Amino acid sequence: MSSRCNLRFLIPGLALLLGGVPSVLAVWPQPQQIRNSAERYSLSARAFLFKHADVSAVRSGCDVLDQAFTRYFTLIFPESGGGGTGDTGAALINTLLHCCVYMHSWNLILNISGLESLSQLVEQDDYGAYYINKTEIEDFPRFQFRGLLLDTSRHYLPLQAILKTLDAMAYSKLNVFHWHIVDDPSFPYQSRKYPDLSKKGAYHPFTHIYTQTDVRRVIEHARLRGIRVLAEFDSPGHTQSWGNGQPSLLTPCYRGDVPSGTYGPVNPILDSTYVFMANLLKEVTSVFPDSYIHLGGDEVDFSCWKSNPDIKAFMKKMGFGSDFTKLESFYMQNIVNISTMLNRSSVVWQDVFDYHEINRPRYVVEVWKWGCYLCEVRRVTKAGLKVILASPWYLDLPGPTHDWARYYNVRPLAFKGTEEQKKLVIGGEVCMWGEYVDATNLSPRLWPRACAAAERLWSDEVQTSSVDQAFPRLTDFRCRLLRRGIQAEPLYVGHCKNEYQGI
Repeated sequence: MSSRCNLRFLIPGLALLLGGVPSVLAVWPQPQQIRNSAERYSLSARAFLFKHADVSAVRSGCDVLDQAFTRYFTLIFPESGGGGTGDTGAALINTLLHCCVYMHSWNLILNISGLESLSQLVEQDDYGAYYINKTEIEDFPRFQFRGLLLDTSRHYLPLQAILKTLDAMAYSKLNVFHWHIVDDPSFPYQSRKYPDLSKKGAYHPFTHIYTQTDVRRVIEHARLRGIRVLAEFDSPGHTQSWGNGQPSLLTPCYRGDVPSGTYGPVNPILDSTYVFMANLLKEVTSVFPDSYIHLGGDEVDFSCWKSNPDIKAFMKKMGFGSDFTKLESFYMQNIVNISTMLNRSSVVWQDVFDYHEINRPRYVVEVWKWGCYLCEVRRVTKAGLKVILASPWYLDLPGPTHDWARYYNVRPLAFKGTEEQKKLVIGGEVCMWGEYVDATNLSPRLWPRACAAAERLWSDEVQTSSVDQAFPRLTDFRCRLLRRGIQAEPLYVGHCKNEYQGI
C-alpha cells in the first residue's frame, strides 16, 4: 500500500465570500503540494457534517475514521460542544480518505492526516465567524518513520502526560511513539509474568507504575490517532532496576577475588538469563501489537564483566580474548533470535552495529551518537541495514526555544551514498530523555521544537529549506497547539489570539 494520497476536500453548498488568501499558509508540516485560492467559504458548526465520499473505500464503522470525525469537529469548532448535524443543509465535507488501521507493518498509512490538514485550514475572522479558502493539497510523508521517544524510567510520567503527548504528535503528524518504558532508575512496567519487577523496581509499587490497563489505553489512544507504539526494553545495560525483582539476572561485580556487593549489566553467560528474557519478551509482544520491538543494546559498561571470574572464564572458552564487545554481541545475538522466534523484527541502538555485526536475521539500527552521525548512517546503510536517525534531535537538555532552527536544518540524507543506501533511511526520531524532564516541563520542552523535526521528516526538503519562511508558519502552528491545550513555548515576542488557558 502506498503512503501517497491526494487530500481533496469537496465542500458543496457553501456561501462564497470575498476575501484573500491568508498571509500565512498555516499547514504544518507543509504538504508536498498546496494550492490556495482567494475563494473563501463560510463555515458553521450547526451546518457542518463529515461524510464519506461516494468513491471512498471506507464506510461508517471504521472506528479510527469515525472517531477522528468526532474529534476533528471539536478541534475545528472548539466552542460548539459537540458534533454538528448538517441539518441546515450546507456545509457537507466529503472526505476522500482511507481508514487508518493498526497495521503490523512499517508502512502505516496515515491518510487520517488529511483531517489534520483540513483542520488547520479553517480560520476565524475578527467577529468569530469560521471560513475556509478553497485549497487543493497533494500530500504524503517523506519518511515512513517519524518518531518521538519518551523516557518513563528516570522520571515517571503520569498517564495523562503521555496521552497529551500523543495528541500533540498527531497534530504534528508524528506516527511512532517510542516508549522507553524502563531503565536503570526504575521499572514502572507491571509485568504479569514477573510482578516483582515493578513491585521492587518501580519508584513506588502502586502509584508509579503502568498497569496492563494503562498500557492498553496508551496503545488504543495512539492507534486512534494513526500512531504506532514501539516498546523498548533495553538490555544488557540500563538494567539496574531489573535486578531488584529478578535475582541472579545481573552480573555480580568483584573487587579482586571478592564480590563487591554491587551488580553490573545482565549476566550474559547464564542459561537462566535467556529463559527469563524469552518469557519477558513473549509477554511484551503479547501486550504491544507492533511488529517491531526495540531491544536497546547501548552504553554497556564492561568494567563489572571484566571483574567477574566466571565471565572471564567464559570469554576464554568462547575464544573472545579480552574483547568484551564480542560478549555483548553474543548476548544481543541471542536476544535478537528470541525476538525473531516471537515473530518480531528488532530495532537496536547503533552500539550493537558498531561492536560487531550480528548475523541474520537483520535489524534496524537507531543512530544516536553525535559526532559525524551521517558517517554512521553511511556505514550502516552500506551494510544493507535500515536506519532511524536520532542524533540531531535530542531535545531533553534545556535550551532557548529559538534553537528550533538547528533541528529544522537537519539534512538526514546529506551523506555520500547510493540511492539504494538512502532508501534504507526510513526516518528519524525526537528523543526526550528523562534526567531533567517530568510532567511539569515535558510539553514546553518538546513543543514546538519537536514540530521542526516533524516537518523535516514529513515535508519536501527543498521546499522547506528556509528557516525565515518557516518561522511565521511555526509561530501560527504554536498558537494552534495552545488553543488545543498543548503547552508549547513561544518562539519569540508576540501573542496568540487564543492564549493558553490551562493555568
